[in-house]
Amino acid sequence: MRYLNEIVIKNKKLLIRVDMNVPLDKNQNITDDNRIRSVLPTINYALDENAKVILCSHVGRPKGEVVPELSLAPVARRLSRLLQKEVQLAPDCVGPEVKKMIAAMKPGDILLLENLRFHPEESKNDEAFGKELAALADIYVNDAFAVAHRAHASVVAVAKYAREVAAGFLMKDELKFFHQSMESPARPLVAVIGGSKVSGKLEALDNLLDHVDKMVIGGAMANTFLKGENYYVGNSLVEEDLVSVANCLMRKAKDKGVKLYVPVDCVVAPVLDPQAETKITPVQEVPKDWMILDIGPATSLLYSEVLQNAKTIIWNGPMGAFEMDAFSRGTMAMVHSVANSYALTIVGGGDTDVAVHRAGETSKISYISTGGGAFLALLEGSQLPGVAALEGKFVLEPQQRLDSCLPEALG
Repeated sequence: MRYLNEIVIKNKKLLIRVDMNVPLDKNQNITDDNRIRSVLPTINYALDENAKVILCSHVGRPKGEVVPELSLAPVARRLSRLLQKEVQLAPDCVGPEVKKMIAAMKPGDILLLENLRFHPEESKNDEAFGKELAALADIYVNDAFAVAHRAHASVVAVAKYAREVAAGFLMKDELKFFHQSMESPARPLVAVIGGSKVSGKLEALDNLLDHVDKMVIGGAMANTFLKGENYYVGNSLVEEDLVSVANCLMRKAKDKGVKLYVPVDCVVAPVLDPQAETKITPVQEVPKDWMILDIGPATSLLYSEVLQNAKTIIWNGPMGAFEMDAFSRGTMAMVHSVANSYALTIVGGGDTDVAVHRAGETSKISYISTGGGAFLALLEGSQLPGVAALEGKFVLEPQQRLDSCLPEALG
């Protein structure tokens, strides 16, 4: 795979797949422009090389229909302000009018194509649609790590028909930091995995046990592990069908010499409500009909000590229902523990990213990934279709792992 700075782009037409799927309020105002800012290095490099820059992205899930509220018009306006340069918005992403606008472009011009997902062919990875996109430019550049796990036309099919392909600088950074942490990490390597369900992180947990020295479990998914150790967890969210799998993962950790940590105390409430009565209890004393909604202070202290000697930390998923103040302490404590460690720290996942920003600790994190699903796919050991396409691979090789707990889950 080649990167943007390794190919000749001067005066060329570049079709750059970016991820500008930014959150919009009810008035179509952008509430967080981090995803736009993250691709500015790639765009500015192309402009410095006098290239004609054609950007393509999606916003939301219009499901193959034109939804005016999901237009990229707000993105074009914000990008114009950030670049201090006019960014034209095309009325579509393919078709004669788009071709006409591209033909009129001069070196240094920027054109933003309208929402790719207004076309059902995009999410179907339609070959003809990908070919039509590829024909718009001399070079295709993928700088959208956040959708690299999607086999969509603007991610995969387009690369098959483009004359030349390359990865942008955001994609380069995402892959560099991830592979540095997983393939040749400074050790001890610690994975901190949270979130609501084991089922959503099952493959990641299974794969990580082949790489890490320690694993810290938090969030509602920890309840399934606690249930596997025969703790009573009241009305807490538990995936009953995965209790045996949690046990398998704990056995695997023991067999591999990986130290696996689960909560020792917790914040509980009778209902998930910001006004609910709360208590802090050891995991052995969860009241009947109450639910675990955050890790407790003793667990936060334990996890902080676990991270003390870490040289590399990968974190995905909050420690509790941090959206509500009463259940946010565990996640905030984890943010501070990770941020103040001396390790290389890599954070991925939308909720985890939000927590780090909310705590004001972004400057102390080595790298914050822009991709939730793509980051999780890498944790699972999966090949990313978007990355494979840049390498000229359009049929992914089957992934197999020895001593996996997945057969037990599937069975």
